[in-house]
Amino acid sequence: MDRAEKKEAVSHLNGVFSKTGVVVVAQYSGLTVAQMQRLRKQMREAGASVEVAKNRLAKIALEGTDVVSIGSLLKGPTLIAYSDDPVAAPKVAAAFAKDHDKFVLLGGAMGKTALNVDGVKALATMPSLDELRGKLVGLIQAPATKLAQLTTAPAAKLARVFGAYANRDAA
Repeated sequence: MDRAEKKEAVSHLNGVFSKTGVVVVAQYSGLTVAQMQRLRKQMREAGASVEVAKNRLAKIALEGTDVVSIGSLLKGPTLIAYSDDPVAAPKVAAAFAKDHDKFVLLGGAMGKTALNVDGVKALATMPSLDELRGKLVGLIQAPATKLAQLTTAPAAKLARVFGAYANRDAA
């Protein structure tokens, strides 16, 4: 890499670190190209991204960002997984680490909060933003549905009673 490419890489990584919701750092030594492609595909499907960057350039890019705490994790062959959704990248990374023992989670950061391996795994077990939104909409709709059923129930009961009396009188 020449000097201009390095500056471009640092500015790109700085933008990534500044804008993402969560960053996960893992070691990937020993993974095949096919396994790395599978990881990238799974991350992309979940709305996350994976990048392999030079550790020295990544440390320079970390300066002035909220996730500066991951600088100590950048040793050896590391990759950086990130997403805007605080659950997407940790969920895919933890599932991939469970299936591939050569993929080792090192930690990460969510905003200014540094995460160890257990913190990343804890984030992975949480529901995603879309799941939480679905549950919230369900909770909001449930009382309205019950209220509508309660307001129509007395009228329906009254109509059945009138119908029963009409049928009895006709017989």
